[in-house]
Amino acid sequence: MRLDFFPSRRLTIYLGKLFIVRIVAVLAMLVLILQILDLLGESGKILGAPGNGEAQLWTYVSLRVPQLVARFLPYSVLLATLLTLVTLNQNSEVIAMKAAGLSAHQILAPLLLSALLIAGISFAFNEKVVTSTTATLSAWQKVEYGPLAIGEDTRTDIYIAQGSDILAAQLASGTGDDTILTGVTWYERDPTLMLSEQWRADEALWTGEGWLLRDPVRFRVATATQEQMPDTIVAQGVTPQEIAISRVNPDAQDLGQLSRSIDALQAAGLRTAELEAKWWHKISGPLSSMLMPLLGAIAAFGLARSGQLFVRAVIGMALGFTFFVVDNAALAIGNFGGYPPFLAAWAPFFLFALIGEAVLIRTEE
Repeated sequence: MRLDFFPSRRLTIYLGKLFIVRIVAVLAMLVLILQILDLLGESGKILGAPGNGEAQLWTYVSLRVPQLVARFLPYSVLLATLLTLVTLNQNSEVIAMKAAGLSAHQILAPLLLSALLIAGISFAFNEKVVTSTTATLSAWQKVEYGPLAIGEDTRTDIYIAQGSDILAAQLASGTGDDTILTGVTWYERDPTLMLSEQWRADEALWTGEGWLLRDPVRFRVATATQEQMPDTIVAQGVTPQEIAISRVNPDAQDLGQLSRSIDALQAAGLRTAELEAKWWHKISGPLSSMLMPLLGAIAAFGLARSGQLFVRAVIGMALGFTFFVVDNAALAIGNFGGYPPFLAAWAPFFLFALIGEAVLIRTEE
């Protein structure tokens, strides 16, 4: 039995290239199909906005594709693992490698190394591309695919209480004193917390004393009347800093930005368990690609002519998809405080790493 972790250089390159080519092919197929289906559902909304046409459809595709790539890359690695290992098994290449003295771990080593490379690329892609496109697409969808300066620092669904009153906005763009609110609603309530007045404006600017509503419309509940009002300052106690931390989308921020958001929320005394779990998952998520060769390894071994190859492939697929289910469930439980953030993000990874290793050792080593 050879003691080297990797097989020969030529065999390592052969298996690695075989695996990566299948990952790219499966991912391209999944993204193409899912993007077509998604575009069919969204094209009506996009083209329904005044002034939108074919260019906006392509803009939507450019913003949506990175999300699909990030979400379905681990699934593609799982399917590519099964395709690669089943093919090697059917062609008796696994038997040849084992006859040459290679262990199951040595056969899987090139696949694990390739998966680690894919995980690194996935992490960098998520940090540099997916976060920015997610922020832009979220903001664009919030204005119902209307005009939007692509690339702005934006936040959506602003909702802040000041005493008994409430400031709400569809969109906040810019930072600090340059923050601009879009789709603004200011709710004034009486001491019994019943709504007394509602102010609506397309835009609000920070003046240093409060938020200046541009051409607002006031609705009085008591008289059920609506009137146009001059520019008016409201929400004097709500600062741009509160706006910045009021709504944090972890998928639209990279690790550095999310760390600063968590620190700001903690300084304000707000709960951050969900965001902390998402922070850890930004690392553990891409690394899940490394689990797929281990979970799908059961498809590589055993005689193809025994008639159990299909069953082994199904078992490998079941293990992989079970991991994704448990991973999502752990994050959900962590969001409710059932798990610490670190455990919610990493427990499924380590659990299924042990399961995959146990199955491999039990059946092949």
